[in-house]
Amino acid sequence: MQKIEDLMRAKAAAVLADGAADCVLAWKRGIFPYDHAPALFRRGDDLADLVYDVFCPANLAKYLLATSRAGERAAVFLKPCDTYGVNQLLKDHRVVRDRILAIGTPCGGMVDVKKLRGAGCGTILAVKDRGDVLTVTTAKGPVTVAKGEVLLRKCLACKGNAYQIADDEIGTPRGTPPAPADRYAEVRTLEGLSPDERFAFWRQELSKCIRCNTCRDVCPACTCEQCVFDHPGSGVDGKAYVDTSQEALFHIIRAFHVAGRCTGCGECGRVCPQGIRLDLLNHKFAKDIDAFFGPCQPGADADSPAPQSTFRFEDPEPEAVTRQDDRRDRHA
Repeated sequence: MQKIEDLMRAKAAAVLADGAADCVLAWKRGIFPYDHAPALFRRGDDLADLVYDVFCPANLAKYLLATSRAGERAAVFLKPCDTYGVNQLLKDHRVVRDRILAIGTPCGGMVDVKKLRGAGCGTILAVKDRGDVLTVTTAKGPVTVAKGEVLLRKCLACKGNAYQIADDEIGTPRGTPPAPADRYAEVRTLEGLSPDERFAFWRQELSKCIRCNTCRDVCPACTCEQCVFDHPGSGVDGKAYVDTSQEALFHIIRAFHVAGRCTGCGECGRVCPQGIRLDLLNHKFAKDIDAFFGPCQPGADADSPAPQSTFRFEDPEPEAVTRQDDRRDRHA
């Protein structure tokens, strides 16, 4: 069977040659076999560097902001989970639909190189994806690893193989996605703690932050042309924190800004160099939105209104929400 990346190269070459797209968003081979990066291709001659394997977790949706703003039509390869981000950008009127050629790209799960090393793979020279098993060539010899044991955290909550938006599709679905984890399980555990215990947990997590802004920069829901945290009048535009309150301020305000628009792609947690559990913060907001406004999956389509912008007589009043939180704290 022809390799997916060969099909991708052929498709990319075709859309560039016939003018169906001005550029192609895909992944480019890195120095090491596990550090591939997002890339913009404009010429067919450059497509030899296009790569696609278990080390291409980056969500390419956000890069459409630049190409769409520049008036270019971009062909973009999208894993099933990435398609939610494109729909949300369309819903937020941040990109132009006619400037996007969405190409569905099958995914069987992306691998966490840290977990791979923890499974006994030291110096990684090559990785062969055999479906449920990875054959890893290391400096000390070959190692066989069960793929399910080394998947990225975000892949453990996979939404499935279905594309939410696709003008074309490459290949066929790659195996059965892992059984989706209960993404709210850890949130419920935190909710069961006392207020002091929860505060201590988040203070410890957020104290790790070095304000590199990587979580913000990678997030498809963070699309302001100037972020409040970069504004010199905000009081929180500095890289170094003045006091511990600013450690939490950045992440809590950012979580509020993307509430109801976060698709759960998990990129913020994946790229955080400090390993902060930003996914838990976003999942808490998503869980409360589901509870108060009904089940909601941002990015599942490009036109339905967000729950916070749709008035219903049965929506909870702020006092009712506060009373519910008080009851939970008293019984914790």
